[in-house]
Amino acid sequence: MSIEKIVAKQYRDKVNHAVSQFGSFFMLPNHGLPKEGWLRTVRTALGMTGTQLAKKLGVTKARVSKAEQDEPHGSVTLKTMQTMAEAMDCKFVYAVVPKQNVEDVIKERAIEKARARVKTASTHMALEAQSLSKDQLEYEIERIAAQIVDKMPSDLWNNE
Repeated sequence: MSIEKIVAKQYRDKVNHAVSQFGSFFMLPNHGLPKEGWLRTVRTALGMTGTQLAKKLGVTKARVSKAEQDEPHGSVTLKTMQTMAEAMDCKFVYAVVPKQNVEDVIKERAIEKARARVKTASTHMALEAQSLSKDQLEYEIERIAAQIVDKMPSDLWNNE
């Protein structure tokens, strides 16, 4: 196995571990995000007022309120989330987690690419009265997709 493939496998293993740990959590409606956001939800769960959190942070209550209002809309910074979490004696966890294992995501993309290639070739063959059956087309798609996954071409994620 080449160094590149070993490194790619290590990355996939790391991401797949995150999928196994957090994947079901992110399948919740709105990705598990409470309607009012995590900052307000955790602060309320701790029984901490906005004024108390502001004092711990050394900022105004208005700034805490603004961050809590911005979070559900995705306009709060990661730094603000981390700082506020730490002030509440919490950890801030940030992750980008695929909806499924990396291999499945790659295979789906490879099938899309293979399907496009087979469709183009199939159109030309049909014009020459050499069209393939549905089973033959599916076999070719699977065969080409397997080659794509094996070679991992640099244009895998290009849309052309």
